[in-house]
Amino acid sequence: MTGAGRYNTPKAQAQRGGKYHAMTIADTIADLSNFSQSQVVRKTVTTSSGGIVAAQHRVAAMAGAAALAEGGNAVDAAIATSFSIGVAEPWMSGPGGGGAMIVYKADTNETSVIDFNMRSPAGLDPADFPLTDGVADDLFPWTRVEGDRNLKGPTAIAVPGLVDGMATAHAKHATMPWMDLLQPAIALAEAGPRIDWYTSLMTVACVADLAADPEASRVFLRDGNAPTAPWTAVVGERLDLSAMAGTLKRLAEAGARDFYEGDLARSIAGDVQRLGGSLRLGDLQNYHAREMAPLIYNHGDAELRLSPELTAGSTMAAALNGVDLESYAQTPGEPVAADFRQLAWAIRDAQDARLGTMGDVDGARAQTCTTSFSVVDKWGNMVVVTQTLLSIFGSKVMLPASGILMNNGILWFDPEPGRPNSLAPDKRCLTNICPVIGVDGGRMFSLGASGGRKIMSAVLQLTSFLTDFGMSLEDAFHQGRIDCSLADQVIVDEALPEDVAAAIAQDCPAVRTKRTVYPYAFACPSGVLRDGDQNQGITEISSPWGDAVSEEQVGGQLHERRPG
Repeated sequence: MTGAGRYNTPKAQAQRGGKYHAMTIADTIADLSNFSQSQVVRKTVTTSSGGIVAAQHRVAAMAGAAALAEGGNAVDAAIATSFSIGVAEPWMSGPGGGGAMIVYKADTNETSVIDFNMRSPAGLDPADFPLTDGVADDLFPWTRVEGDRNLKGPTAIAVPGLVDGMATAHAKHATMPWMDLLQPAIALAEAGPRIDWYTSLMTVACVADLAADPEASRVFLRDGNAPTAPWTAVVGERLDLSAMAGTLKRLAEAGARDFYEGDLARSIAGDVQRLGGSLRLGDLQNYHAREMAPLIYNHGDAELRLSPELTAGSTMAAALNGVDLESYAQTPGEPVAADFRQLAWAIRDAQDARLGTMGDVDGARAQTCTTSFSVVDKWGNMVVVTQTLLSIFGSKVMLPASGILMNNGILWFDPEPGRPNSLAPDKRCLTNICPVIGVDGGRMFSLGASGGRKIMSAVLQLTSFLTDFGMSLEDAFHQGRIDCSLADQVIVDEALPEDVAAAIAQDCPAVRTKRTVYPYAFACPSGVLRDGDQNQGITEISSPWGDAVSEEQVGGQLHERRPG
């Protein structure tokens, strides 16, 4: 007997359980993931005695590393990276957004935090955001606002702080001229970022909202659709960011405060006002980034320097404080199921406290629009920056005169009145960013991530992998993680043993999922580490654009391009 018939004999059916076995196979196949189970995704740690920039876009990392190669320090590199990454992936961050950075100066052993997060405009009226039935369909499950006015469009725009944050860092800690540090971003904006499959992926989910804004539609869409790279072409067309190039040139020549007090400020405020937003020139004039001391938390033998106040730094400290170090990390090398159970409980408990006292709420099911990068230079100075527009493409509004894609920071506020984080005028935004610089024996590291409420969970675990388990930077970034950002379940990397999900499920539902390019179920971190005089850097292994670049890697190219 040949063919299918031999598999349907009574003997064969008995051996495999008959028709019931066939039904089980069918049901199992219907529930299977589409993704390969044999594919291995890895990245190599960049190692150097010189400086390294680890960023979510390789081109931006190259810009920062070029500043290091020219003799700049970690802050110089961070500024060059910040403006360049705002051009390379404009839907993630840029001059229209905000964020925070931590700066460590090796010569004085001092660490400071520069807060350049967004604020609500002084003229904002909460009555302009009437509530309606349902729940907002984005990062936070607030009560829905009529017309999603807090989520998209000009009414969602908060006062941006990134430019003044970088200017504050430059004035206090940089060594290279401001104008020089903006040149890579200007060149990239003039050429336009290349359109590849990842550009298409980032754009396709926002086509309808981008189409509603004439300038955003012109720049990011093609005949009303997401741009696509040719199927067989290596290089596709480019985005037209020529208006942003002009704005960056103006910033380079006139200085950063022109963005807040000069011609650029008047252009930005005028465009937002004409479009119907509440941002005015006075909001920009009154904006100033703040430099402050970090939150210091001692975790075992390690000292962690975290961002304070309305970030997730205090929540990370609270979560680590909930870990019982007498029973945690007792198996050398890597965490086991009991360790992940402890982490899940501690993170969820700390987040519950955050929600009740700081006003943030759970959700984070939609795409976030954030980027994070870390820098270490040859002298041992370190910088970690997290900057954001909040949602992907921010407010979906691109200002026609300046070419700036604006944030939707108003979404950070709860539209319901009478709550800790309720929407109000001239109020600082509560954010999920969680940069950290840590010292553990002879090693020092900086970590940050993008991913909304996924950020703190990822940064905490990476910190624990490095400190509690003594992992290398490479092993820490390849180690499977969990995510505790959702109220109703914990997400577990499929790469972890099955007993991890079983252990966590004793306390709350656990769902296993694959670590993929889209969606990022476990946040998207980057980090650098210094051990003695040796530096290392790496980014999220599944990120197709992220990379760590050393100054030696760009130094040779710069030498080759110089005339003579």
